[in-house]
Amino acid sequence: MTPRTPHSSRPLAVFDLDGTLADTAHRQRFLERTPRDWDGFFGAAPDDPPLPEGVRMARESAAECEVVYLTGRPERCRRDTLDWLAAQDLPEGRIWMRRDHDRRPARVTKLEILKRLAAGGREVRMLVDDDELVCVAAEQAGFTVVRARWAATSAALRDAQERDGRT
Repeated sequence: MTPRTPHSSRPLAVFDLDGTLADTAHRQRFLERTPRDWDGFFGAAPDDPPLPEGVRMARESAAECEVVYLTGRPERCRRDTLDWLAAQDLPEGRIWMRRDHDRRPARVTKLEILKRLAAGGREVRMLVDDDELVCVAAEQAGFTVVRARWAATSAALRDAQERDGRT
């Protein structure tokens, strides 16, 4: 049996949450209202069913990589997010979240964090995300991207990701 490499030198596998690991379909209705109900949207996150394809990929990645999570969820959702990840038996890993009042698009905030991770000397083996604009920005910056296309995303959620900078 080969000994595991310490976490500090293992490559990183970076996973988005909403639409990649967590099925948000049941709470997208909160974004179809005017005004959008962000408290309702994030408040319903603990009830998200897992997305089997994303969960499988995260678990398999943990064999060779340190799994970290990069989400557009606001920091105030940290406890619910930690509890949800544990309930799904997903690999432990650092969670990078959006500051509570940061409204920049995810393609900006996530790329900023990916670059910070890579600048620290760590290999970012892959980013797994469902947001096409995040994927394009990451690829243009030289990162390997896996597009999570296994969940249904509403037009309201896509619009909210880009215009409102909330997820």
